[in-house]
Amino acid sequence: MSEEFGNDIVTVVDDEGAEHQFEIVDAIETDDGRYVALLPVYENPADLLDGDGELVILAVKEEDGEDIMVTIDDDDEFEEIAEIFEERLQDLYEIEELEQPAE
Repeated sequence: MSEEFGNDIVTVVDDEGAEHQFEIVDAIETDDGRYVALLPVYENPADLLDGDGELVILAVKEEDGEDIMVTIDDDDEFEEIAEIFEERLQDLYEIEELEQPAE
């Protein structure tokens, strides 16, 4: 896609070597690190309708001089970052409140 329209498309390779394309919808930097919120990119419009529309949130780490995206393993860190993205994006997208686990 053309960047003149503001779309940042990235390819993420999962643990099994499969490539997935995502659009970066937001990026933040906190005292703990850098993070991105991604939405899946579908080539077939029917796939978009079947998709769950859920944000993918990843940490950005530097490895060998290159930025790589990695999952956030710490649940507390993930919840904190997800809440920040939710607040920032709720005006642009219809975002449902995160479900809190029963204690």
